[in-house]
Amino acid sequence: QVQLVESGGGLVQPGGSLRLSCAASGFTFGRYAMSWYRQAPGKERELVAAITSAGESTNYADSVKGRFTISRDNAKNTVDLQMNSLKPDDTAVYYCNARGTWRYYGMNYWGNGTLVTVSS
Repeated sequence: QVQLVESGGGLVQPGGSLRLSCAASGFTFGRYAMSWYRQAPGKERELVAAITSAGESTNYADSVKGRFTISRDNAKNTVDLQMNSLKPDDTAVYYCNARGTWRYYGMNYWGNGTLVTVSS
């Protein structure tokens, strides 16, 4: 059974930091590119950050470059998102996504999301 379980969301003041974590199980984690998406109220889901299956390459939305860092641990089947200098515009539900590569190409899994609220 495939599971992606996000944790670490919560309420934080502007300028603060949060670290989101996604624990994966039920699939060959090291063969999947991992991403974080977010969806703010009334807006479409958008890509925040992504990391390749071996972790050698990352990319970020322009809005979070220099503030967010994505990382993964293939031994622990986890992917994290370190979020610094948070802004009210970062308020959203954050989702973990797994996208298959190699012979798993075409497989795509989502977590249920964790809410991040940036407010004073």
